[in-house]
Amino acid sequence: MSEARKLFIKTYGCQMNVYDSERMAEALGAKGYVLTEVAEEADMVLLNTCHIREKAAEKVYSDLGRLRPLKTAKPDLKIGVAGCVAQAEGEEILKRMPLVDLVVGPQSYHRLPDMLERTEGGARVVDTDFPEEDKFDHLPERKATRGPAAFLTVQEGCDKFCAFCVVPYTRGAEVSRPFARLMAEARGLVERGVREITLLGQNVNAWSNDGRGLGGLIRELARIDGLERLRYTTSHPNDMADDLIEAHGAEPKLMPYLHLPVQSGSDRILKAMNRKHTAEHYLRLIERIRAARPDILLTSDFIVGFPGETEADFEATLDLIRAVGFGSAFSFKYSARPGTPAAEKPELPAEGLRRAASAAAGAGDRAAAGGTDGDGRARGGRALREGRAPARTDGRQVRPSPRRPCRGQGGASGRSGARAHHRKRAELARRRASGRLIPASAGEGRGGIHNRALLLRPFRAASQEIVVSSPIFLPWGHRDPTLDTWPSSTRSCLWASAR
Repeated sequence: MSEARKLFIKTYGCQMNVYDSERMAEALGAKGYVLTEVAEEADMVLLNTCHIREKAAEKVYSDLGRLRPLKTAKPDLKIGVAGCVAQAEGEEILKRMPLVDLVVGPQSYHRLPDMLERTEGGARVVDTDFPEEDKFDHLPERKATRGPAAFLTVQEGCDKFCAFCVVPYTRGAEVSRPFARLMAEARGLVERGVREITLLGQNVNAWSNDGRGLGGLIRELARIDGLERLRYTTSHPNDMADDLIEAHGAEPKLMPYLHLPVQSGSDRILKAMNRKHTAEHYLRLIERIRAARPDILLTSDFIVGFPGETEADFEATLDLIRAVGFGSAFSFKYSARPGTPAAEKPELPAEGLRRAASAAAGAGDRAAAGGTDGDGRARGGRALREGRAPARTDGRQVRPSPRRPCRGQGGASGRSGARAHHRKRAELARRRASGRLIPASAGEGRGGIHNRALLLRPFRAASQEIVVSSPIFLPWGHRDPTLDTWPSSTRSCLWASAR
């Protein structure tokens, strides 16, 4: 019997890419490939890319350059590029990188086994079509034993065409997967040990099929015996339908957490972004969501320095942050994406963007922590005015543990630090084995192992034990035996979860 061929996958970006990497591994597994965590051992290296961050394509080309010594030492090594950069760059990747054997877009990866077979004869293959057939019809059944948490893609693509965003061009139009197939896949995951499912979509709350919206799907999924927790991400404010808001109040298995990007608090900038909602609409929506689930934790995304933004526009964004009282937020300085309408507009000076992004992030942190500004106003929004902590996981007054420096970065050092580090690893392994620790997402990280000296902070609330952890950054290809995450991911972010 021939030895199994080995596959190494590096996953960039969002949870959707993590899910796609799993499905690509399953598709190639049917052809005899098994995953490895060491690129040097692989017979095939696959980079599953993301096009959202600044200079995304150049980062991929840089990583491909690092693979050149492997290709030289092992000429039969197959190298592929998948995901959104593959969709955007297409043939250009083959032109710039002769070591690449295949390029496949996010809607065509069910064809990977056939593409790989064509490369065996020396061909270099590109498939960035948006095929008529549903790729999920051609992917093998998910049979592997699972950890306690899993992703489930329910929707792909976006029809919103925000002026700054490449998703409609790389992922295509909005498509909702059929209700019956989602239920079957979810039941299969639960049968293999999953207790928490995160529903994924570029615009997940736009899901609609068989007369149901996302709220109806969540209610049906919640009836599956053995499934204990449900989450979904990422949503658009214009698709927060009444049945979905009601589900937050009526369905106990739906976790009290919602990531709802707003991007700006200025109506003028929101219009320029083609967001199709106003700041007032967003605030009223937040009121309705909190009326349905008062203890919900809200997070958001903000773009600072969008072309044409003024100081008044920026202050309007800070006002919205203060009014809502987010548990946390992701603030980014604007960077142009080729091919988007906003890319044709003049950008603001970089130095001003850095200061503004820092100010936005600081405002979000102070709002979450309940700090005050110069004249003593509370920066926690409605949550703080009502005496509630804005950062919580399941309605109890529990806050995520703050980041702490790790060894080598001003934190614990020497033998005492090493002993503490290993004690924490052992404790994490014990909690993972008992099912009390639920990995929530995986994506791209940078640098070495981060925030490892003080990994866990246990809390007790009522009779339940809640484990809260800061993000953990792992280097490329690292596999930590204490973390139940996708092996090739470079960041594993553990969210609080209660049993």
